[in-house]
Amino acid sequence: MGKRKQLSKTLKPQWVWAIALGSAIGWGAFVQPVNWMAEAGPLGVIIGFSIGALLMMVIAVSYGFLIKSFPVSGGEFAYSYISLGRTHAFITGWFLTLGYISIVALNASAIALLFKYVFPSLVENMHMYTIAGWDVYGTEIIISSLALIIFGYLNIKGTSLSGKTQFIFAILMVLGVIVLTLMVGFHPESNIQHIQPYFPSDRTAFVAIISIVAIAPWAYVGFDAVPQAAEEFNFPARKAFMLIILALVFAAGIYNLMIFTTSIAAPWESLVTEGHLWGTGHVIQDLLGIPGLLILVIALLMGVFTGLNGFILASSRLLFAMSQAHILPKVFGKLHPKYNTPYNAILFTVLISAFAPWFGREALVWVVDMSSMGVSIAYLYTAYTSYYLFQWSENEVVDPLKQVVSPIKKFISLLGIIASFIFILLLIIPGSPAFLGVESRIALLIWIVLGLIFFFVKRKEYNSIEDTTLNYLILGDKEIKMK
Repeated sequence: MGKRKQLSKTLKPQWVWAIALGSAIGWGAFVQPVNWMAEAGPLGVIIGFSIGALLMMVIAVSYGFLIKSFPVSGGEFAYSYISLGRTHAFITGWFLTLGYISIVALNASAIALLFKYVFPSLVENMHMYTIAGWDVYGTEIIISSLALIIFGYLNIKGTSLSGKTQFIFAILMVLGVIVLTLMVGFHPESNIQHIQPYFPSDRTAFVAIISIVAIAPWAYVGFDAVPQAAEEFNFPARKAFMLIILALVFAAGIYNLMIFTTSIAAPWESLVTEGHLWGTGHVIQDLLGIPGLLILVIALLMGVFTGLNGFILASSRLLFAMSQAHILPKVFGKLHPKYNTPYNAILFTVLISAFAPWFGREALVWVVDMSSMGVSIAYLYTAYTSYYLFQWSENEVVDPLKQVVSPIKKFISLLGIIASFIFILLLIIPGSPAFLGVESRIALLIWIVLGLIFFFVKRKEYNSIEDTTLNYLILGDKEIKMK
């Protein structure tokens, strides 16, 4: 089956933190505050995102343990293989591939959307057609495509360049949010009373909070980009857990500061009623003028850039790992002769994402909403694998893999399983605040059918690989060993 290829170990700890944070924070933190407040009110959103962050941290315990024990590309794909075998590994990898690439595409389209708000006369040119009520312009396709090309190039050049760039963008994003919060907070026209009422009048506080907790997998997706790059750490893998936790703390802080800043700048109910294209952008420009809007735009751009960069990295490493295991064509496993990066996997991610702007943003949102299911499934497999590997006590039946006795970590892994199940149920139960729309369910069904077809085509070849060989190709060792 050939020799297992190795990626260069160039990622520094601060770059990995920036990958986790930047991937978790995208356009939504800066564009969606008014929409979220319409659902849950300012306090409901803040409590909901805080609870969501805590639930993600529970799941992150499993990630931290598995990254430490198995620092290889592929992340959840590899973890599923460890605990449940090759079929479940394929399921996880298939869903994650779509999820990651969809988010790359959404971030690319967000750049065009931002330009459309700030420079409408520039973007609204070369009208082509309308899909699902969304006018598609040639200019926004060009803007999105250029962004994808630039970040694809950065990733091909290697993690030394893309990691350093990610860290700079993440710092600028954090500083932008802090400065914006201080400017609004000290402005004489801002008022803490604008936050009231704390919740919408047409629903209970509990329902309001749960409606935000339900979108936590979407809001915080990105910290799981860290295990995809684990093979490229230039530091001990055990540090990854604290880097993920630190990224989640910062992500929750950014979400909540943007809600707080938007809600004290003007009465939030009036913002909801007025129905602006970009409520936060409108209220910041109205209160602080062009300088305030400029800071907001820079922070938003940094969030989108870090999302693009982080998910191109995550997508390409997942494709690379699946190619090494002979699930995907070997072309995705080829490394650049100079930069030692999976350049074909990067090019594929960029190329597929470049099609998205042609279908309009509304159609893309359907696919991204559906991808929340894939992410939640990946969380479930990761938590289960962690639970599977820990022992309650020394008296358990001895399994060569179960070398660590830690009832506390096993219990936390169990909580991670429960949290992941809750996220999945919220997506599939009718009446749930996160219930997938008809279009998203159709997209999910199509992806499942495609996955089944692809699996049955590749099944014979995939299953013919000996266990020791597949262990080596996925984990770098002929035996599955915890470290």
